[in-house]
Amino acid sequence: MVKLDLLAVEADEGERLDRFVAKRGNIARCEARRLLDRGAVWVDGKRVKIASRPVNKGQRVLVVIEESGRGEPQKVALGDERILFEDAHLIAVDKPAFVPAQATLASDQNSLVAIVSERIGRPAGLVHRLDLETTGVTVFGKTRPATSALAACFQERTAHKRYLCVAWGSLPDEGRTEAALSPDVRRWGRFRVRENGKLTAATGFHVLGRKGSLLLVEAFPETGRTHQIRVHLAHLGAPLVGDSLYGGPSSLEGPEGAVKVERFLLHARSLELPHPETHAALRIEAPVPKDLADAARAMGVEGQKL
Repeated sequence: MVKLDLLAVEADEGERLDRFVAKRGNIARCEARRLLDRGAVWVDGKRVKIASRPVNKGQRVLVVIEESGRGEPQKVALGDERILFEDAHLIAVDKPAFVPAQATLASDQNSLVAIVSERIGRPAGLVHRLDLETTGVTVFGKTRPATSALAACFQERTAHKRYLCVAWGSLPDEGRTEAALSPDVRRWGRFRVRENGKLTAATGFHVLGRKGSLLLVEAFPETGRTHQIRVHLAHLGAPLVGDSLYGGPSSLEGPEGAVKVERFLLHARSLELPHPETHAALRIEAPVPKDLADAARAMGVEGQKL
């Protein structure tokens, strides 16, 4: 794997991003566009996929290039059991934990979109993303029209999402919060609730089970902001178990002492949206992963209630 860390100078001012990457990275322009399409280009820490975006003096552009034959990450198998729905227009999969939705700073190969693309033999259209540690339903378009239609469902809020998570703290039995988010200037990659934030966000929730301060929660994000459920629940006083970024505990007390939590326990349980071609109502569910199911049982909630 090669990482190109490119600093735009005065002579680069106004240059198209694909041309800048090609020229300064000494690669073909078609390769630069491929990297942009795959999400392997960052400008000042933010992923950019628009080839025509102009570069400004002083901006830092990071590009990740895979070298064949060495340095490639081990591929994650996407078995038939993880295919939740598939037809000629779309494919829905159960995302495993610790598989990035798209290219990361470490790799532009071992991502969910790359794995699904390889399986279906064509580029998979990514229309929404789950965080690295989050599991559950993820849909991809198989054609450009299907991808556009699916993306519109998320933008127009006709895609209805249900998540399961384990939190630590105190919440009422049910509720809804509408609190805008903003990037946290004190810590890169973190978000916080801010009264005048530009990212409007709303989340409904219902507590399914309790055991002391341990809560089993179903959450219904009405918007699709990055880290939305994590930020909103932490703001309400109940961060996710395993979510150190937002103040969640990293371990839980078990019969034999403290048990370390390997990830924050968040799972995209179901997704309802109109089919991109027939417009018929489509409901897709992902089975509850073992770590979350075990926590649910500890709170007296059996699988059929999840």
